[in-house]
Amino acid sequence: MSTDRVRVVVTGLGVTTPLGGDVDSTWSALLAGKSGVVPLTEDWVDSVPVKFAAKVAVEPTEVLARPESRRLDRAEQFALIAARQAWKDAGTPKVAPDRLGVVVGSGIGGITTILDAYDLFKEKGWQRLSPFTVPMLMPNGSAGWIGIDIGATAGVHATVSACATGAESIGYAMEMIRSGRADVVVAGGTEAAIHPLNIASFAAMRAMSTRNDEPGRASRPWDKDRDGFVLGEGAGIIVLESEEHALARGARVYAVAAGVGYSADAHHIAQPEPTGAGIRSAARRVLEDSGLTGRDIVHVNAHATSTPAGDVVETTAIQEIIGDHPLVTATKSMTGHLLGGAGGIESVFTIKALYDRVVPPTVNLDHPDDGVEVDIVRGEPRELPQGQIAAINNSFGFGGHNVAVAFTSI
Repeated sequence: MSTDRVRVVVTGLGVTTPLGGDVDSTWSALLAGKSGVVPLTEDWVDSVPVKFAAKVAVEPTEVLARPESRRLDRAEQFALIAARQAWKDAGTPKVAPDRLGVVVGSGIGGITTILDAYDLFKEKGWQRLSPFTVPMLMPNGSAGWIGIDIGATAGVHATVSACATGAESIGYAMEMIRSGRADVVVAGGTEAAIHPLNIASFAAMRAMSTRNDEPGRASRPWDKDRDGFVLGEGAGIIVLESEEHALARGARVYAVAAGVGYSADAHHIAQPEPTGAGIRSAARRVLEDSGLTGRDIVHVNAHATSTPAGDVVETTAIQEIIGDHPLVTATKSMTGHLLGGAGGIESVFTIKALYDRVVPPTVNLDHPDDGVEVDIVRGEPRELPQGQIAAINNSFGFGGHNVAVAFTSI
């Protein structure tokens, strides 16, 4: 790692999640161990085998004006809400448009728009389609709307790497600043996929929990009785900027975005590589990129989705590359799995853990599976030490994508 490389810091945070409509309410719910998973009440629920999901706590139509919300897909609504929060939290930076960028992606894009628009087309004809249908369904729509909203012209990008999307977006944003392309970049992920076709399709893969009698206890990472992930929705966005730019304007700094590590499994389109080789590779690379050692890492927000195949191999990789000393948690136990939005909200959680020096618990972990030998935070939040500390957020996705992002305290 170059010692004279531009240092990137985090100056703004924004989320809308199943636990709250902003960072404060979401974070309070996480520390209290609350679940955002609820029974579904839509008229189509009887047609699918999974009858619960983690829906956003605050509907976007309660935040956005009706004319604006009507031209946005639900995923775009989430992204714009979270981005505006983060931008305001960063102090609405004064930055030249050609030094301002956006990197925001989605794993699936405007899927509800695609499906609903096709139904409308079949039933009532093309003349009834919204002229915003294409901008609503395209995967880069969220990034585009945010770029327009803040006037970003340095580059507006949309990564698509399934459930690693939000984390990869943050990594790409870091590189934009390191390379000198931008001084400030808004980055993260969003997803709105609670739809019968998506639920049925994941269920057909045997990937989702079917614990319909106990929705709030269905997402249970590392537990012997876990039976799949719980679908969630929402967005997580952060504002990144060069340390020089942040200091010059007197910005409040949450953390340093210290490094990113990428790898690919090249194994299976949907199943994790069983030895965890790709996860270990991403972990090694994030340590190298950030100039950290395993001993420096005090906390890991694990990808841990509550699926039988992936949870344990991740902890094995953490133990081997980082050690068994970090406090490890799985916030998906409360938020469900936001797919492309997961890396966004979980990066916010990782940054908050460093800033507030506390790690939220993993809930529903009654009987840890065999082979889980790392220090998992259960039951109650755990405090982090004072002084200079570092944490990692892990995000993995279908297609074999592995991304680890490291943050350090100020």
